[in-house]
Formats: sequence, structure tokens, C-alpha cells
Amino acid sequence: MTVHFIGAGPGAADLITLRGRDLIAACPICLYAGSLVPEALLAHCPPGARIVNTAPLSLDEIIAEIKSAHAAGRDVARLHSGDLSVWSAMGEQLRRLRAEGIPFDITPGVPAFAAAAAALESELTLPGVAQSLVLTRTSGRASAMPAGEALENFAATGATLAIHLSVHVLEDVVARLTPAYGADCPVAVVWRATWPDQRIVRATLGTVEAATGGERGRTALILVGPALDSREFSESCLYAGDYDRRFRPVGTSPRFPEGRE
Repeated sequence: MTVHFIGAGPGAADLITLRGRDLIAACPICLYAGSLVPEALLAHCPPGARIVNTAPLSLDEIIAEIKSAHAAGRDVARLHSGDLSVWSAMGEQLRRLRAEGIPFDITPGVPAFAAAAAALESELTLPGVAQSLVLTRTSGRASAMPAGEALENFAATGATLAIHLSVHVLEDVVARLTPAYGADCPVAVVWRATWPDQRIVRATLGTVEAATGGERGRTALILVGPALDSREFSESCLYAGDYDRRFRPVGTSPRFPEGRE
């Protein structure tokens, strides 16, 4: 028996890995976070599968479901939205499963920031503009931010910021970022990326509050940084004709002759 933690992607039902789809189809029990995971994914469950929406359950109740499946020798597909590596509450479940000796594995999923970038048709790291992406959030009722992980500290780097779970405090985000980035810095707010009701607002730090028209909601991502609207950036050396690389030797004395190290 194994608990398969599966990243279910950002919203569109077809943005799940083949591995994730096949694991869902092979498991007689499916626990899914119904508040964010599209129900269309449940169509992959086998006939007669036990399907449980964990949105109204406590951690103890979720673990009780898993322990019952373990006792019966039945595999579990555990679906979380996006990718499991950030803000998934997977860690606390894994800690309980390790203590109980219940085996598990993890299948990654498409994260929200990648879905939002695709919707914006943007590369978040452009040569000479930004080469770092910071995934962060503001403090909330469920989880406080460590003291050093302040928006102001991340803004000082000039990196592209992907700010999750924070659209409800957009005014505070703007106030904290403007001193470092400036009021003209590009901003994009993407609600429910890849869902049928996806909405995008492009603005600047100085205009985004008015541009959103007071809409806040819950499942939105705020992207901030010069890379979002930059047309003046260097081209990568990777594909430059005169760049000597392992798979395309250049010159009379290439660094990697005949593609070898």
C-alpha cells in the first residue's frame, strides 16, 4: 500500500502529468482538496473508487482516512493543487505518515506561477534584467512569515517576485514594494490561472490598485518585476552563433572538441 501525493496542477484538468493521471486511475481511494482541485480530474478514478473531498476535514481526519486505507492494503491518490513543494500542507501529512510507518511517494505538478507566466506569455528571467524568481507570500492566519522573509528584503534584490495568497492585501503589497521597484514597475495580477474564468490585469505598482477595480478574491497570484514588461534585454549566449558549447563547437580550438568534454 502506498499513498501517492500528486500535484494536480493550477486548474485546467489537462495540466496534470501522465504519471499523476495514471496513479489516479490505479488507486481505489482518492483524497482531493476540493476547494482548489478541479472535479474533472476525478473522472480518472477507477469505477467504484472511494472519493473524499478533504476541504472540510481536519488533519487528524485526513490521516484517519489514510490509516484506514493502509489497514485495508488499498493505495491512495492524494491530490493537491499546483505543485506540492510549496504551500501544500504536505509536510505535516508526511510527518504523520513517517511516524505511522505508512509508505508514500510524491509526483510533482504544474505550479501556479508557471501557469500564470504562460498566461502572460512572459519569461520571468531575462538576461540583464532579472535572473532570479522569488516565490513568496505575506503573513496570513494559517502561517506567519519568518522575520527575515519580508517583501522589502526580496524587493531589494530586483528579482521577479511571485507573491501568492496575498491579493486581499494588495494595497499593503504595493506600499512595501514601491520604494525599491518604483511606481512604474510592471505588475500583473492573475486570478485562477488556466481555469475557465481566468482573469488577468496588467498594470504598474502605481496603477494596479485602481486597475483591479477593488477585486480581490482569493486564488490570485501577484507578479512584480521589470522582466514582466521588458523589451530591452540581452539575448542569451546559449544560442548565439559564436558561442562555443559542448553540442555546437565553434572555432579552430573549441572547448569541447567533437561535442566531448
